[in-house]
Amino acid sequence: MPFLEKYPIVAQYLPTPSGRRRGYPLVPGGRFVVAHDTGNPNTSAAQNVHYFASTPNPKTVSSAHLFVDDREIIECIPALTGPPEKAWHVLYSVQTDNRLYGFNANDAAIGVEYCYGTTIDADAAYDRYVWLLAYICYRFKLDPAKAIVGHFMLDPHRKTDPATGLAHSRRSYEQLLRDVVDEYRACGGALQAAPAAPSGAVARGGTAVATVRLNLRDGAPSRRAPVVRVVEVGESLPYVAIVDDGEAVNGRSDWCRDAENHFFWRGGVRVE
Repeated sequence: MPFLEKYPIVAQYLPTPSGRRRGYPLVPGGRFVVAHDTGNPNTSAAQNVHYFASTPNPKTVSSAHLFVDDREIIECIPALTGPPEKAWHVLYSVQTDNRLYGFNANDAAIGVEYCYGTTIDADAAYDRYVWLLAYICYRFKLDPAKAIVGHFMLDPHRKTDPATGLAHSRRSYEQLLRDVVDEYRACGGALQAAPAAPSGAVARGGTAVATVRLNLRDGAPSRRAPVVRVVEVGESLPYVAIVDDGEAVNGRSDWCRDAENHFFWRGGVRVE
């Protein structure tokens, strides 16, 4: 069954060779997707692409493959409309992408920018964003439940996207991940059955330090469990065990459990 192509993707490529688009092939290919927002409220996809095109060689280089707003999806570096090329959307000095996926994002990830603000229809922009993330997973044969990661998850000390843009649109990052999976399924993507996970916990206590802003969950290692409170970056969290059969988030299903049966995702902390 073909994937439902709800929206057109407009190819409007940046000049090459340039700092923003060097023309290098995406090697080893599309292995995951980084979800961004523009950080520029009330700017459209066309305005952001125009800015990139008019500043091809900035002192600090950044770029992305696709921009999404409430009216259109524009691809300015080939990913879906041509042979995939590299974009420069995550610092090479960041190592979280390597730990989660085994590659630097610029070498192996598609970067998608979400446009938001009071002048943009939040519902229409969000619908396009969710569909595009699902469609990328389909095109590159990725698991939508594991292959999408927010920029703030990779670079928590510098970035808040796409959580900031999503909050302006009355959504959360966790909701985005769930909605992409639902959209993938609704549009004809076939989800692979998850392998049976071992039950129980590894009895190993210790202390973890939050490396991203994350939720402390009550009673279950799942994003559907009630939120006890929000944990800030740098906060220390004691734990009594690590369970390895929790809900998979960005490819990791291991969670820490504290003495009060609260859970926090292992991928968002550094265990000491």
